Amino acid sequence: MMMLCTKMMSNIVTSLPSENIVNGNMKKLVKVTPPRPRKKLQLAVIEPGLGSGVSSPDYILDNYLKTLAQRVKYHLGFPENIFYDHHLALAPLLQFHLNNCGDPFTENPVDFHSKDFEVAVLDWFAKLWEIDKDEYWGYVTHGGTEGNLHGIWIGRELLPNGILYTSKDSHYSVFKAARLYRIDLEMINTSTNGEMDYSDLKAKLLHNKDKPAIININIGTTFKGAMDDIDVILQTLEDCGYSHDKFYIHCDAALNGLIVPFTKNVISFKKPIGSVTISGHKFIGCPIPCGVQITRKSHIGYLSRNVEYIASMDATISGSRNGLTPILLWYSLSSKGQIGIQQDVKRCLNNARYLRDRLKQANISVMLNELSTIVVLERPHDHEFTRHWQLSCVKDIAHVIVMPSITRETLDDFFIDLVQKRKMWYQDGSVKPPCVADDIGAQNCACALHNGQYIFL
Repeated sequence: MMMLCTKMMSNIVTSLPSENIVNGNMKKLVKVTPPRPRKKLQLAVIEPGLGSGVSSPDYILDNYLKTLAQRVKYHLGFPENIFYDHHLALAPLLQFHLNNCGDPFTENPVDFHSKDFEVAVLDWFAKLWEIDKDEYWGYVTHGGTEGNLHGIWIGRELLPNGILYTSKDSHYSVFKAARLYRIDLEMINTSTNGEMDYSDLKAKLLHNKDKPAIININIGTTFKGAMDDIDVILQTLEDCGYSHDKFYIHCDAALNGLIVPFTKNVISFKKPIGSVTISGHKFIGCPIPCGVQITRKSHIGYLSRNVEYIASMDATISGSRNGLTPILLWYSLSSKGQIGIQQDVKRCLNNARYLRDRLKQANISVMLNELSTIVVLERPHDHEFTRHWQLSCVKDIAHVIVMPSITRETLDDFFIDLVQKRKMWYQDGSVKPPCVADDIGAQNCACALHNGQYIFL
């Protein structure tokens, strides 16, 4: 189901060319056919005292837990770090309702919150992204989408008539923000590795020079793990005559926001960027979807409002917020520390290169961007194979996201299974592996036409 949704969202984005969206005018609405209904258990809420045996709540939950435990090993296509063995230590927190309503830096009228933990997490990321404690504002969100919505909201408030620029490989939440906020949108072309086409950005900035620019920069695109170059974009803005008060930059660093600071740090508030967001349940590992959003304190006054009912200022999107996730993030960061995370980063990057090399040696189309843990390969021919390994697919390509919870042994199992299945799929020659040159570049395609021309990005 998730694979189908990913493909559906890709079709939505690619079917909306930029000229149909700029200045808020959409020439036609695109109606998308919904995917097939998902297969689901025949469950119902059980009245107390009526359930017994195989229909009892405990029996149903026990079987559900067993299914999840079996499927964990095959979770390769979606970016969740599912290794968090500290959940038992935090289980007693479930007996309390923790609500971090409103601004993390203001008092709550009740004691059932975790704002102290939340601010500790924010301080940690502020230091990581090089902004002083008294210069930033942020909060723990419900995920990367909320972080993108919040960052772009700030840009819209600062530059009400600004145009949103983002690459076509951006996360679908960026396009959602454009629709929600009625922001004029310019979709920027990308190269085959998923990185923004800076010449196309420059042309569109010059074309709209009379309006400010709100720019979403991808620090690791959703499907290919490509990173837009902040320095090149800043230079492009300067070359096009945009002064600092005429642009706002939001960085979507959902996955790579915790990778690049330990390799080649490109995220720094010493540069004129306005906000950064990451997903907390991805590289860190958290059993509940969450994220971290950091912006400049000087910006937040444009959003913040005093809410007497909760005795707090509020500049968040969600208002009431889960008070458990800041503790989970704090515990994970405290357990690993920067040294532990750096070790995770090194291991994941090495494992991604390992998988890439094995696929290449087996003559399978593959691409891996620099500083990325997302291995892009030809789409497996069999839907059951992609479902078994829970791969995400778009057009003729799929990807494996190497997370801290994925071992090299699991990657070996995946590789062996793929090689064996490919012998079955393509044995009689009636079906051939797809040509993916348009998706990942001719140099990475191992089809009959491009076989042997590997040059890795």
